[in-house]
Amino acid sequence: MKREKMENLFEILPYLKEFHDKSFVIKIGGNVLKNDDSKKSFAQSVVLLKHMGMNPIVVHGGGPEITHLMNQLGMKAAFHNGYRVTDEKTMEIVEMVLSKLNKDIASCITAQGVKAIGLSGKDASLLIAKKDLSNGDIGYVGTIEKVNTQLIQILVEKNYIPVIAPIGSGEDGKSYNINADIAAAEIAKSICAEKLILLTDVDGVFQDGKLISYLTVQSAQAIIDNKVVEGGMIPKIQCAIFALKGGVKSVHIINGNSPISLLAEIFTLEGVGTMIKKE
Repeated sequence: MKREKMENLFEILPYLKEFHDKSFVIKIGGNVLKNDDSKKSFAQSVVLLKHMGMNPIVVHGGGPEITHLMNQLGMKAAFHNGYRVTDEKTMEIVEMVLSKLNKDIASCITAQGVKAIGLSGKDASLLIAKKDLSNGDIGYVGTIEKVNTQLIQILVEKNYIPVIAPIGSGEDGKSYNINADIAAAEIAKSICAEKLILLTDVDGVFQDGKLISYLTVQSAQAIIDNKVVEGGMIPKIQCAIFALKGGVKSVHIINGNSPISLLAEIFTLEGVGTMIKKE
């Protein structure tokens, strides 16, 4: 048994060669972050990728924690087309919650042996944003106009793992709440990442109760048009299509609650979730 386990290690050699010094943008959702065990296994996986010669860049959400704090304060969370309606008071809570989560994730990664640095998109104008009016005026909800790739590159070159909270800085001096999937896709596109990996609380994209292991941009758009998927999976697939058209090589939607899902998706041929490629 021990011999078999050792021999299995050789299976990852081609992937180590292929992905050496390549950048992976990994988005972890708030539902995964609620689980301390998942948070720790995520940090261990990210650190292992770094030690293996890859450049992980983490983007995180925090929706459940934001809603929880709003409820505690007697505020009612409101959504429109999947986006949080963000008035001035809500924006303050968004920044407060994401700032704490940001430092928690960075600390968790650092505790596993690799330096991580937590950043808001406002730091050094990392994410330049403007008000997103595509769903009407729903407050301080932003769309990204520019990503400061220089800052990300400097941190990667210095062997830091950037951990980014999706808050944008507007030229009007205001802060904007940005959907974390969209922020991750924009960052992946801007740095020409090898992979965009979306860690969520489901195993991937399903059709008729069965996991779809592989999609192209064309087939991914078709399952949206044919209403095979619904709810929160639609914007994830839309982000995947956007990133792939922008030059990202592949997008993966996987379950972040599984301890080995991230590594199994990257280093095995069959993977564990849904991989989407341009063609």
